[in-house]
Amino acid sequence: MNELLKAVDDLPLLIKVILCIPCIEVFYGICRIVKGVTKNDLVWIVLAVLTVFPGAFFMWILDLIWVLTKGHAILLGDEMFS
Repeated sequence: MNELLKAVDDLPLLIKVILCIPCIEVFYGICRIVKGVTKNDLVWIVLAVLTVFPGAFFMWILDLIWVLTKGHAILLGDEMFS
């Protein structure tokens, strides 16, 4: 699972921005769940699930901003909001 997260982190910026499109943005939500499972952190998993289903309508905006400013989607950095 860590290989998936590393592969997503190594994607070019243009591909990361394309993944922020509202219908495709669910991919980042799945990556957040995978990261929570690999960290074995229940809070992280709950936050990730909330970004997939109810948060899918506004998370694409936050992910787009995060990708353009920090280079990764929100909650996919080394720290919670790094």
